[in-house]
Amino acid sequence: MAETSTATPPLSMTPIPSTKQQFLDVYRREAATTLRVLKAFPTGKSGFRPHDDSRSALELGWNFVIEQRLSLDAVNGTWATPPHFPPPPASYEEVVAAYEHDSEEVARSVSSVPDARFAETVTFFTGPRQMGEVPVIQMLWFMLLDMVHHRGQLSVYLRMAGGKVPSIYGPSKDEPWM
Repeated sequence: MAETSTATPPLSMTPIPSTKQQFLDVYRREAATTLRVLKAFPTGKSGFRPHDDSRSALELGWNFVIEQRLSLDAVNGTWATPPHFPPPPASYEEVVAAYEHDSEEVARSVSSVPDARFAETVTFFTGPRQMGEVPVIQMLWFMLLDMVHHRGQLSVYLRMAGGKVPSIYGPSKDEPWM
């Protein structure tokens, strides 16, 4: 009797996910990690800022919400130029709730929009004091990567404010894997 292989098929036999699915897979993972970092921030310390020129933790967290809303506008065809940047709410808890809601909405919207939408464009910053047409899929990746960048900032704030930093891309002092 011949043995059946349980090995992973060679890469050449693995189907390549669509552009939409590739984005969604990374987006869902990164959005969940960002939510964990947001939720780990110590209660009552949302005004923390490491330097006078830095944004507060609440303002930095609100940046994630704005990025989610800009992503929704790009996907749903409601983009405005220049983009709208509303002020943050009064409480950090409102920031976390808005982020959680909006990140789920981004995943739903990206899932449901026709693939052709990703090739359409929005007018956005393409350099210092420069605007240009950017494909929606590039806009989505830009927002996601900027969120990851600012999440790194917030994780530093988190440690400085006395919080416990969750695992992000690997173990942390506060969440070891072994």
